Amino acid sequence: FVCTCDSDMSIKKVDGPATCDKDECSTNPCGMGQTCNDPVKTVASVGDFTCECGNGVKTTGAAATCETDECAAMPAPCGNGQTCEDPDKASNKLHDFVCTCDSDMSIKKVDGPATCDKDECSSNPCGMGQTCNDPVKTAGSVGDFTCECGNGVKTTGAAATCETDECAAMPAPCGNGQTCEDPDKASNKLHDFVCTCDSDMSIKKVDGPATCDKDECSSNPCGMGQTCNDPMKTAGSIGDFTCECANGVKTTGAAAVCDNDECAAMPSPCGANQMCE
Repeated sequence: FVCTCDSDMSIKKVDGPATCDKDECSTNPCGMGQTCNDPVKTVASVGDFTCECGNGVKTTGAAATCETDECAAMPAPCGNGQTCEDPDKASNKLHDFVCTCDSDMSIKKVDGPATCDKDECSSNPCGMGQTCNDPVKTAGSVGDFTCECGNGVKTTGAAATCETDECAAMPAPCGNGQTCEDPDKASNKLHDFVCTCDSDMSIKKVDGPATCDKDECSSNPCGMGQTCNDPMKTAGSIGDFTCECANGVKTTGAAAVCDNDECAAMPSPCGANQMCE
């Protein structure tokens, strides 16, 4: 008599049972990275192979499901501000998840949180003249840098507003007849306002009123024969010069009118048939 294997009819044996099974692992029935084992290669042992994961998970007769999504674990395996990806959930790999920094996707780490932060001060996020400090350079510390002004004003995560407009102070910091300008309101500079004389814009002073006046008599503002005197040559004294006539008539800030026409007096100061001048 002849025995023929139902699983493979090419396998036959006369006068006894045939050995029907062959190594089922030869067809790679398990998933990538899994270990296949067919322990019994005898009649009726079809489907007895096992697929085993590297983490010990084992299935008989089919590929095993070796791993769950490590990124779904709680607490989250990556730090704040990071994206978790588990690229090979169906294999035998554990601890293969990848943490990628949201702030810089070129920074990655396998099986643990990435160190995402770098020295945030390197990009000069603070205003000119401010001091930047990034105390913690580890994952999740993005935005913890501080900007500090020279006057002690400090802001976290953004440039500080160090100074108000010194020219807006009351009383006005410049003298009368002067224009005040504060050129660097966003830096740490104090006492940097500039006073410019309206009468002569080349005359300026930093952190205080300028001395705008010069000797106004130097331009001969009085009439011929009049005496000019500029008693105060300090800021705010423009127009304080005096013009004085020989007869004592005096005017401030303009030429004096010293004399009326005496020849116009009535009666005429000269005798008959005389010309008065």
